[in-house]
Amino acid sequence: MQTRRLSIADLAAAPVIGGGDLLGDGAAIASPVVLVDLDTASDVPADGLALAAVRASASDVILVGTSTGPIGDALGPLLEAVDLTYAPSGAGHRAVVGADEVDVAVAAFIDAVSRCPQASLVAAQVVRAAEPLDPVPAIDVESLGYSTLQGGDEFGRWLEERRAKGRPLPPPAVDPVLLDRQGDTLRITLNRPERRNAYGTALRDAFVDALRLAVLDDSIDHVVVDGAGSAFCAGGDLDEFGHMPDASTAHLIRTRGGAGRLVAVLADRVEVRLHGPCVGAGIEIPAFARRVVAAPDTRIRLPEVSMGLIPGAGGTVSVPRRIGRWRALHLFVTGVEIDAAQALDWGLVDEIGS
Repeated sequence: MQTRRLSIADLAAAPVIGGGDLLGDGAAIASPVVLVDLDTASDVPADGLALAAVRASASDVILVGTSTGPIGDALGPLLEAVDLTYAPSGAGHRAVVGADEVDVAVAAFIDAVSRCPQASLVAAQVVRAAEPLDPVPAIDVESLGYSTLQGGDEFGRWLEERRAKGRPLPPPAVDPVLLDRQGDTLRITLNRPERRNAYGTALRDAFVDALRLAVLDDSIDHVVVDGAGSAFCAGGDLDEFGHMPDASTAHLIRTRGGAGRLVAVLADRVEVRLHGPCVGAGIEIPAFARRVVAAPDTRIRLPEVSMGLIPGAGGTVSVPRRIGRWRALHLFVTGVEIDAAQALDWGLVDEIGS
């Protein structure tokens, strides 16, 4: 996989970024990432910076800004136009991912893209497309992108390796969700601790039914969601992946039968209390809530791109709305784990508490 580096002047002068280089022979993805050297800003007049931002907004590839020093205010529009920027730790702009070693962080991002370039590109496209939309149509966009990737080679390889392990479908669940009504508060507890509260069919359907109670009952002013056992939610149940009857049914279930849409609708009334591993859906759904409290042991990770997919429980909508699409794309593509302190600093959670 080839990676080009452009100066800001080069970016401003290019009518199309990636259009001729993205796809190689047989539609193989040849050059999905282009680096933009932000240290060259001093060589560019204000109108050139503005034009570079316009060019970046129309790019066909993943544009990654890089900087080895402080980033001036004049670069704000360009930071927002590229897909993300790596700069030394301490950069306060929400489009910037701080790194102790910028070159190492950039190399790790490029390496992750090289393993699943299709999923990485679709993730970047979806977070851009969903950004101006209301949550419900944005979830639809996410699911359509997810369905596209389900038919791709990257997910196909992951699924083949998973099926080779010969694991059976999960056993039937007894009380996958517990409900407790106290006055105007409804507590919903994810209750499959033996599977680390994986967001499988049984838990999802019970969770959705519980949320619908709050939609239908205006006397429920406060919904508190937590999880039993060592993990709040370890993400989708991997043993169920690939078992939907068809892609269109799966799309309708994700969008009209998923919990994320309802939490988005109920957001002002919902508080989620995280602890332990919060993987995939285990952070995608909570991020829609008005208030998210993380225990000190909370660990957050979004691994879907490494599986040839994108977040499919609403995460391309909820996570960017909290931390910006730039840092969200960093989490999606690299799959890096962050702790409660980092999540609080970025705004992915609102408080660290018990």
